[in-house]
Amino acid sequence: MIQRFIELGEGYSDLYELIELARYNEPRVLHFMAFHTVVKERPVTSLAIVLKPAEEGKFQPLYICREGIPDPNHLPNKRFQLFEQAAEAQGRKVIQMDVKPSSAFAENQLYYQHLIAILRLNHYIPPLQ
Repeated sequence: MIQRFIELGEGYSDLYELIELARYNEPRVLHFMAFHTVVKERPVTSLAIVLKPAEEGKFQPLYICREGIPDPNHLPNKRFQLFEQAAEAQGRKVIQMDVKPSSAFAENQLYYQHLIAILRLNHYIPPLQ
C-alpha cells in the first residue's frame, strides 16, 4: 500500500479545499488530524484528513495544509473552528498531536515520512504491507 501526503498549501484559502475534500469524500474519511508545532517561535498547526485506501491500487492519500494556521491551543481561530465543525458534521473529532516542525528536516518528503511513521505507530493508518 502506498501512503502519501498531498500538500494543498498552508491553510489560507486551501483550508476550504481541504474541508470540501472531506465533505465530498465522507465515506472514505478515516480521520481529521491537527499537527501542532512551533515555527520561528510561533505556534502553528497543520490540518490534515486521512482517507481510506482506494479499492484498486491501494493508494491512501493524506491531504494536508502545512503549518499555516495559528495553533488553536494558543490562539483560537475561525479556520480551526471550521475544520472542527467539518469533523463534527461527520461524527468525528479532530485528533491532535505535537510534532517536530518541517524545518527540522532537510526536505518536506522526509517530514512527511516522519509523520507517516507516527501515524502508523499510533495505529491511525495501517502498517506497510
